[in-house]
Formats: sequence, C-alpha cells, structure tokens
Amino acid sequence: MMENHKYAVVDIETTGHSSTSGDRIIQLAIVFIENGNIVDTFTTFINPKKPIPFFIQDLTKIKDKDVQHAPLFEAIGSKVLDLLQDHIFVAHNIHFDLPFLQKELQRVGLPKLVCKTMDTVEFAKLMFPNLYSYKLQDIATELHIPLEAAHRADDDALATAYLLLKCIERLKSLPVKTIELLHKRSFQLKSNLSILFFDVLAEKRKQYDATNYPTYRGIPLKELEKEHDTSLTSISYPRTKELKIDLFQKGLTRFEERQGQFAFMDEIQHALDNKAETVCEAETGIGKTLGYLLPATIYGLNHQKPVIISTYTTHLIDQLVLEEIPKLKSILGTPIRVAKLKGMQHYIDLYRFWQHVQLDDESYDETFTIMQILVWLTLTDEGDLTELNVSGGGQLFVDKIRKTALSKVLQEREMDFYERALRKSEKCDILVTNHAMIMAEREREKKLLAHGCATIIDEAHQVIHASMSRKERVFSYTTWKYVLGQFGTLDTDQLLTRLALLHIPLALRIRLEKLYVDVVETFDQAISSITDAIPPTKGHSKSTKRTATLEDLNLDTSIFRAVATAMQSYIFSAKSILATYVKNKLDDEAVVLLNEWEYWIRELEIKVSEWDEIFLIDEAVEAKWLEIDTRSIPGSLTIIKRPLNYQKDIKEAVDPLRLAGAVIWTSGTLTVPSNRHFITSQLGLSTNIPIQQYRAAADYYNGAELLIMEDMPDIKQVSQSDYIEAVAEAIVQTVLITEGRCFVLFTSQDMLRKTVEIIQDTNLLEDYMLFAQGMTSGSRMRLLKSFQRFSKSVLFGTNSFWEGVDVPGDALSVIIMVRLPFSSPDDPLYKKRAELLSVNGQNPFTAYSLPEAVLRFRQGFGRLIRSSNDKGVFIVLDRRIETKSYGSDFLQAIPNIPVKKVTLENMVLELENWYTNEG
Repeated sequence: MMENHKYAVVDIETTGHSSTSGDRIIQLAIVFIENGNIVDTFTTFINPKKPIPFFIQDLTKIKDKDVQHAPLFEAIGSKVLDLLQDHIFVAHNIHFDLPFLQKELQRVGLPKLVCKTMDTVEFAKLMFPNLYSYKLQDIATELHIPLEAAHRADDDALATAYLLLKCIERLKSLPVKTIELLHKRSFQLKSNLSILFFDVLAEKRKQYDATNYPTYRGIPLKELEKEHDTSLTSISYPRTKELKIDLFQKGLTRFEERQGQFAFMDEIQHALDNKAETVCEAETGIGKTLGYLLPATIYGLNHQKPVIISTYTTHLIDQLVLEEIPKLKSILGTPIRVAKLKGMQHYIDLYRFWQHVQLDDESYDETFTIMQILVWLTLTDEGDLTELNVSGGGQLFVDKIRKTALSKVLQEREMDFYERALRKSEKCDILVTNHAMIMAEREREKKLLAHGCATIIDEAHQVIHASMSRKERVFSYTTWKYVLGQFGTLDTDQLLTRLALLHIPLALRIRLEKLYVDVVETFDQAISSITDAIPPTKGHSKSTKRTATLEDLNLDTSIFRAVATAMQSYIFSAKSILATYVKNKLDDEAVVLLNEWEYWIRELEIKVSEWDEIFLIDEAVEAKWLEIDTRSIPGSLTIIKRPLNYQKDIKEAVDPLRLAGAVIWTSGTLTVPSNRHFITSQLGLSTNIPIQQYRAAADYYNGAELLIMEDMPDIKQVSQSDYIEAVAEAIVQTVLITEGRCFVLFTSQDMLRKTVEIIQDTNLLEDYMLFAQGMTSGSRMRLLKSFQRFSKSVLFGTNSFWEGVDVPGDALSVIIMVRLPFSSPDDPLYKKRAELLSVNGQNPFTAYSLPEAVLRFRQGFGRLIRSSNDKGVFIVLDRRIETKSYGSDFLQAIPNIPVKKVTLENMVLELENWYTNEG
C-alpha cells in the first residue's frame, strides 16, 4: 500500500550540465518521506576539485570557499548509495539529477543505483495542468510552498518534497472514475507514477465517495454552480464628487482620489445616457478601468441588459474578470452578473475528447495531454482551453478537440461549455469579450452580441490590429506540408491506409492515392516556381533572411490555379467516397477515424480557400510579400497577404452596436501631438466625434526619468557588429544595476537575435531569465507571463511584439529602446502604405512613419509607470532623439519628466543613484 512506500527526494547542484565533460556535484540534498511525512534529511557540500564557474556561483550562491573543505564524492558516494537504496527516487526533472548521480557513482567505481523513480515535473503537470510554468520556483510561488533560496540543493529538495506531497494530496482528491482513467494510461509515463495511481485508486475504492460529480459519458467534470437569473434592483449613478468619494471609500480599503478619474466617469455616463459616441484618451494613472466599469455596470443593472466591454487579448479579458470586477462588486455592494465570451475555438468539444479517451493513444504527448485534460475537467468552470499548459506535441492534440461549427450538438447541453457561455452572455450585466469577436459578429447567423445596450471598446487602438489580423492570410510551407502529410499514400501508415477500417474498396483508395500524388506534385512545382524566382542577395549582406513582394517576382498564376484544381478534385472525391461507403454502424475506432478524416478534409478546405485568397485573388489595396531564410529553403517559406483598407471593415462591425446604444472608444494612447486624429481616422471615425483627454496628476510620474545615451556610436558610421556590441554592453550594465524587470525594444529581429546571442555568450546575465521574441518558444502571451513571474528577467521584443500585446507595467523597472520605433523602410507593409500616401499627394514620413513611431514610443513609456509609487527609467540608445528635428515630437508625446543626456559610464552611476535613493 501507499503508506509503505519510502521516498528519497533528491536535488543536486553542479559545476555544469555534463558529468562526462568533467562537471562535478558541489551540493547534494536528500529529503526522506515515509507515511506521508518528512522524516529525515541529508545534505552536504562536495568538493568538485575544480573552480566553480562564476555564473554557477551567481546562480547558487555557492562559492569556492564553501566547498574547499567539503568531502570529495569518492568519500561519500557509498553512503549516498546506501541512503537511497530501497527508496523511490524523486526529483524535479529526474532526467538531470539521476543520470548525473549515476555517472558520478560509476566514476568512483560504485554500482549503479537500481530504483523506481518519480519526476515531480511530470507529476505536477498532471495534477496542476493549469499552472503557467513548471519551474520549481514558479510552482512554489503558485502553490505556497516555502522555498527560501532557489538553486540551493537543500532548499530545492525540501520544496520538491512538499510538491510531491501536494501532488499526492491532489491525486487523492480526484473522483474515483478520473483516477481509473488516469491509471489506465499511467503505464505510458516516463517515471513510475503508475504505482501511486494504483495505490490511491485502491484506497479510494474502499472509501465511500460522497462527492456527486457531474459526468459526461463517464468522464467526471467539476461540479458547476447552477445558473441563476436574478432580478436586481436599480442603483443611481453618483453624480457629485462627494457621492463618488463616499462610494469608493466604502468599497476600497486604500482609495486615493485620482486626477481626471471622476471627469472620465462623468463623460462615460453622459455618453451612456445620450446613446452617444465618444473617444476618451485616459492616460495611465487616472484609473481608467474602474472609471468606465462603474458607470457601465450601473447602466447595465438599471436596463437589465448587458453593457459589452471589449478588449484586445484573452489575457486582458481574464484580468478584467478576475481583478477589476471583484473591486467593483465591493464598491457597489451588490451582485454583478458577469459573462466572458470568447471565440468557439477556445472551448473544449467534450464529445471529441470522449472519443479519443476510448482509443489507444498515438504518442506519449497524446497520452500525457489526455491525462492532463482528465484532471483539468475536474477543476475548470469554463472549459476554456487557454487555461491548459500543454507541451508543443500536446497542442496538436488540443487542436483536435476544440469546439468547431461542425461539432456534434450534445444532448446534455448543460455540459457544453460554449453553450453555457452563450446562455450566460444573454443574461448578464457586463459582457466581457474581445475585439476579434466584435469584428466577426456580422458573419454569424446567430448574433452573439445582440443583447447589449451599450459598448465600451478598451485598448481601442488595437481594433485596427484585430481587423488586420482577421483579414490577414498567411501561407506557411511547413503547415501545408503537415496538413498534406496527414493523408499520405497507401504505403504509409497515414489516413488513406487506415480507410480500410471504414470498408472503403481498395480500387477507390487507389483512386484517392492518385489524386493525392497529383496534389503533392503540383504543390511542389508551385513552391519551386516561387523559390526559383527570388532574386539573389545584393551587396555583401550576410543576413540569411530574405523578403520580397510577390508582384516583383512576376509569377505565372496558372501553376497556382492547377494546385487549387488538384486539391478541389481530391476533396470532392474524398467526401463523395466517404458519403457513399461509410455505414451508420461503426465501432468506436472507426467512428474516431471518420471524425479524423472529416477534420483533416475540413482543414484542407480551409487551406484551399486561403490559397485562392493569397495566390489567385488580388484586392485593390493590399500588401503581399514572402519571407524566407536561405538556410532552409523551402521549409522557411512564408507568404503574407494583408489588406490595408480596414476602415470599412471596422465600420460595418461597429454600426450594429451604434444602433443599440452608446459606443465609447478608450485607451491610454489614442492621439499623437502632431496628429490628433492619427488613430481615430484609421478606425474610420468621423472628426465630429469628440476626443476627450484625461491626464494623470503631475506628481504621478515623479518616479520616472528618461536617459539618452549620448556616447552610443552612430549606426551609419560603424559596422553593425560594433553597434550591436555597444547595445549589448549598455543592456548588460543596465540589467546588472537594476536587477532585471527590463524590457528591451528593437526595430529588427535580426539585431535582436545577434544582441541576445552576444549577451548569452558573455554569461554576464547567467543569473537572469532572458526571454526573446523569435528565440524563446511560446506565444507572446506566454513570454509575457513567464517574464512577469521572474524578478530577475529581461524581455527582448520588436515592434510587432510591442503592438500585439499589453506589457504588464508592474513587471517593469526599466525600458531600453535600442532604436526609435520607426518601421523599416524595407518593410513591405510600410512600403505599400508609403506608395499609397504618395499617390494621394501626402508625405509618407510625416503622415504615417513619424506618428506611428511616436505612438509606439508613447505606448512603451505608458507601460513603465503604473502607480504613483512606481520607479522606472526609460533609456533611449538612439541619438536621433536629440540630433534630429523630429526628436522633439517623441519627447512632447510623454509626460513632463526629467530628461538627461548621459554617457554609458555616467548612466551606470545615474541608475545606481536612482535605484538606491528615495524619490
């Protein structure tokens, strides 16, 4: 039984990653667990007989003097082996600790440790599938596990022991049926967790489990609260300053009146009352979110209809619901019905998932992801797949079980998470959604936002990106090859071969194979025609990245038509054959295969539609270009098509909302000093719509200053490598003084990559987490969340990263702007815009390039200071801000803060003073 298991939880610190390359253990710790309790510990420093590398000393805080008189591994190896015998070996990432220890035992002539193993990384991912990160430090913070000094073996081993106990506790809390389903698959895991699953299952079966979990076809779900359609009494809007202060003070323990907030609230209320349209630029520091939520909620309560709040990202939706609206409930002292509405693809299709649970899995990733989802379904209220943290391979499985328009309608409708979200959205006071949902509304048969009585569009400038993203089409060679590869020929183990399960005659399968080969050959010819047409690199550029507009390549479109025709023939034949030969009565395996066929045929239909839009349909105003890395042809080929006329798209999406009530556009940055209507004109808004501006109090930015590096080399007068070295030096010096929490903005991905590589080579920031767009895996949001979780972290991004996300300000202490954020003149999108402006008699620089860069500059600065107590430094490495006449446009766009010109040497002193002194 489980009580009889003895665990040895081990952690080691080493001089490096490879025992065979001469790295050695410098500290070893073991925590012993019996009967669910920690019963003993063992810890020792070990003399590695070599200097400890500087970055390891920095990371572990273990110095050479600490191990100078410690025993050699030769002296304690046999004792360690004895201690570990007859225990289950546990570690956080066992694939490092155990092999390293085994090699050390072998090196000193001791026998190999023979034991069962458990990896707490694997276990934690299963039991806590919704954590953002599985690094020990992050898990400890999230699960309230004490961890005083990370990267010290004794503290890490103790934290890992507590984590093991937390995981066992979570496992015991699961429904019997969930544990049964987990145990069935647990033999495929990489460590011996199946022992635990069996023991807990046996124990649970003896007990009476009184918890009445709802189930879908035997899969337990979290018990969901019943939906209540409560009728609420009306609340009056506090029209005087005294009433507002009284309301806020009652609900918030630390309320400070903010300059501009009450005036902003009154403007929102006025627009709501008059069903008017208004634009409100509310600078960071006035309390924008609560400022619009309070009048909006009161309006929704009084009208018994939802006010729609739209923001840009799903992260911001969650922030509104989990952080801001609870404050509002406290202020108003009344229940508020809140609904979140995201696109269908965010939700799980329970029927598809159930089908996969019935079958054997294709891979470890699939097994593991199914197990994660089984646990997650006992935890989730909303079935929102973005809550799940799965591996790259697991993401492919998640894509298979997303809700789609073709998903089976469940008889148990209350089990369908998407349906529940829709029902909730019809009977609420506040409906929180995103810009993408608003942009897609007019294409839906069933209008999801038709119940609203007013609309507030937060992060309003991002509606432009939402429109562009919706209309953008991207061709990726690797994605296409992946989709085509799912079908395969009869000599592969892909879908075509498996059609035998559906009793499709061989002759018809051979016919499909012939059509498939035609698709692949025609497709490959089309790709070759593109790559052959790319002109050679000009000059002596060493860059492997190439960009070219499609119209410059003068491609023959007949080959693209041939690809579309071949794929349509394949799709038509596949659908006809399946419709004719597939019988109603199929076993479970055949049903899943049929669903998989339908899924991939649907994916192929989407691809054909994209192919037509990219290669065969030309729109009047669009940019169309390719990107490729010459080191990987054709694998890296990407083609992007982006229409530039989005005002009409935005107008058509927002017009129905205008008919329903007020429309309020708000953001921290909606204007540029030299061009007040730069954003609103792109949103298609009339110049008659008023733009109200609300500024934070002058002392709000007392904690900020701007430093201009005056001894940076001029990029036009030195080599790129010399300039990048100077940039890297400035970044390293800054990070070491400020101890991280640093965002570095580049205008070029190539320069970003080279700078990060130089910094990594020096090892000077070895103790810091470096997250880099295009280099660190994961989505933009994942990078931001990871960045937030580490105090010693640096985030490197480009303009495209900056525009696509809302950088969490409280995670920043310094922003370094490497170059003023102008779009590259070679950027195909910018070139097309410039061409259109020139045709209309406008100067592309003053009409678009400069205001766009100033806006990015403003947005960047706006992320630095998020409260009057914040301290932050904005560092500009680009001397053009002082040497060019347009430099003043950038400085005028931000609050009036101290601006200092400093050398690198003086900057270090300035930062030391700044971060060690008050005020």
